[in-house]
Amino acid sequence: MKALCWHGKADMRCDTVPDPKIEHLRDAIVKVTATAICGSDLHIYGGLIPTMEHGDVIGHEAMGEIVELGSEVKNLRIGDRVVIPFTIACGECFFCKRGFYSGCERSNPNAQTAEKLWGHSPAGLFGYSHLLGGFAGGQAEYVRVPYADVGPIKVPQGLADEQVLFLSDVFPTGYMAADYCNIQQGDTIAVWGCGPVGQFAIRSAFLLGAGRVIAIDTVPERLALAQSAGAETLDFMKEDIYNALQALTKGRGPDACIDAVGTEAETMASGDSILDRVKVATFMGTDRPHVLRQAIHCCRNFGTVSIVGVYGGFLDKIPMGSAINRGLTFRMAQTPVQHYLPKLMQLIEQGEIDPSVIITHQARLEDGPALYKTFREKKDGCVKVVMKP
Repeated sequence: MKALCWHGKADMRCDTVPDPKIEHLRDAIVKVTATAICGSDLHIYGGLIPTMEHGDVIGHEAMGEIVELGSEVKNLRIGDRVVIPFTIACGECFFCKRGFYSGCERSNPNAQTAEKLWGHSPAGLFGYSHLLGGFAGGQAEYVRVPYADVGPIKVPQGLADEQVLFLSDVFPTGYMAADYCNIQQGDTIAVWGCGPVGQFAIRSAFLLGAGRVIAIDTVPERLALAQSAGAETLDFMKEDIYNALQALTKGRGPDACIDAVGTEAETMASGDSILDRVKVATFMGTDRPHVLRQAIHCCRNFGTVSIVGVYGGFLDKIPMGSAINRGLTFRMAQTPVQHYLPKLMQLIEQGEIDPSVIITHQARLEDGPALYKTFREKKDGCVKVVMKP
């Protein structure tokens, strides 16, 4: 089969690789009908994610048709259309039983490696390094889905792939970002990053009762899409974000701040972001947490900072003095997608939200390597890429 494979920094190739096979009685094989490039895939593309190996099949946003099932999968049938959560979960361990599927204790076969870096291992993820299991990803013609009786959700008739594909990751992640803000009716929410996750965070914040959403980015197409959802916008290359948010909130600050950017904040955004870039380039730091620092300083007293942007290691100069003296709450996670799927599928069915509005580019799998570069460089108005194998 054809699949997008990592061969080093900025080196993605469409290779021919062996077809996946059933390896466990709870597996499924899915013929992929739609797959997407996620913003966090760009961290792999940029060489920031450790334990990648040449030829690894990547991608964790995928859906398709079930073509083969292990004998212990009783809730699905051959021919079912399903969306595949990027978090792999057994459904039976301590964390899965409590709805914390992204903390599954069983799904990462390389848990000991993750424990050395993070203390404890999260769940295994599709196409996201051997640190998180080494599972082949969904930017391929076929994908093996472990614990298929827990993960995939059936797609109701009448819904197109483009409407439901983002249930695999970016829609639940954006919704969780807003959910973690503990939004009260009329609250003001600030969102850093108007990429796909930020777009869903904006829309979800309004669905959950926010009165105002202030969206922060510098890419015109992303800011325009945020405005179309009802957000006020700030361009961080043209305005001092702290001063602007103070003015917009009469000196109090937003009720909650969402970091939907993570480790690759724009280098030229500020002096500290330039220093972060130098530290990463010289192996003196692991991440570029400019946005997190700014969100902490901007958030009102006793507000919430919700973090869904990806960070990988040890962050420098985080203003914990500000956070503790002003009573901030931090919420963050890799999204336990399975927890949110039924509710979000219902929102799509009822027409409360149309996830397809973020799609700007549709292409073949073979076009993937070029589109990684386009997405990375934010060219051609690229907000979200969907590929049809």
